[in-house]
Amino acid sequence: MKQSHVMIVGAGPVGLVSALVLGQAGIKVTVAESSNSLNEDLRASTFHPPTLDMLSRFGLTEALISQGLVARYTQQRDRQEGVIAEFDMNLLKGDTDHPFRLQCEQWKLTNLICSQLAKLPHVQILFNAKVESVSQTADSATTHLSVEGIPHQIESDFILGADGAWSSVRKSLAVDFEGFTYPERFLVISTQFEFANHMPKLSYVNYCSDPYEWCVLLRVPTSWRVLFPTKLDETDEEVMEDASVERRLQGLLSQTQAYDTVHRTLYKVHQRVAKKFRQGRIFLMGDAAHINNPLGGMGMNGGVHDAMNLCQKLLEVIKMGSEHDLLDRYERQRRTIAIEYINASTARNKKEIEEQDPVIRLRTQNELREICANPITAKNYLRKTSMLDALERAEAIL
Repeated sequence: MKQSHVMIVGAGPVGLVSALVLGQAGIKVTVAESSNSLNEDLRASTFHPPTLDMLSRFGLTEALISQGLVARYTQQRDRQEGVIAEFDMNLLKGDTDHPFRLQCEQWKLTNLICSQLAKLPHVQILFNAKVESVSQTADSATTHLSVEGIPHQIESDFILGADGAWSSVRKSLAVDFEGFTYPERFLVISTQFEFANHMPKLSYVNYCSDPYEWCVLLRVPTSWRVLFPTKLDETDEEVMEDASVERRLQGLLSQTQAYDTVHRTLYKVHQRVAKKFRQGRIFLMGDAAHINNPLGGMGMNGGVHDAMNLCQKLLEVIKMGSEHDLLDRYERQRRTIAIEYINASTARNKKEIEEQDPVIRLRTQNELREICANPITAKNYLRKTSMLDALERAEAIL
């Protein structure tokens, strides 16, 4: 019997989680990655409880915890008033094996997975592999790519497009990427300055509202990461220059000495969802299927949830002989979650944190205080923000 073969485009967290799930089940997997190595830049850094639950059965969660920071508390703050509400994720005990957020850079996950994949001879990762297009027949799918500049065609049973927001797979399928791009850009600054020594009761995860310049303050093992919005009239060069970065950090916390920054990133932010997640034997996942602003840490986590959902269905089709119609459920489930939960929640988070109307700001802050004070409503809030509710909703979609 011919061995089933799955082609995965993209060696980020979503693509490599897919490769691991399928590879450990004995499926032949080829991963095409356009870069010459795994990316180790500072991208996503938050793992939500259900994501840790999913990764645990592959022996990844404990290794990640040993390399990250366990964040039991998350805070909603005001830049002027300080803590508005502190949520204790320990309330989720019983709903998850990991009642906390893990602050850990995503490249640590991809490195761990790569080490496991190296032990599977039927899984291959091709670097410097640029996918030009994909095509399919009723019986197979073909990836047209160049590897080290040499043209190739790779035939497989299925293709999983996990190649990010500018997905070649999605473009080849001519699938609309519906949504919008925010006019402002987001600036992320990493610094080893210890904010916790100067800002009382600071948690590892802090969303700081402000009518003029909100920010997000996150701790990762080696540094603090601070996310600021930029003004529309600022050029990229102006945003990134030393004086501009220093002004923003001094505005957050005034210090006599200049801040030492170790990394700066400026990027555009989008809220978009692909019109289709499946065309025949070809699928879209993660950022190739849906992208959102980072307020809530749902992007990478949602992509990993896509991978787990789709790969389990593929295994049912490949190994158990289930009908291909089962694969339509992936789109129904995960596209619904991308629209109703991930994009809706992150858009709402941004609207609340940047609100300028003082009446609405006060009302929102009072609502957060009331939710936080009641263990029942606080738990409901945490189930939504940690994506547990989203997974429960997806499973209910037939």
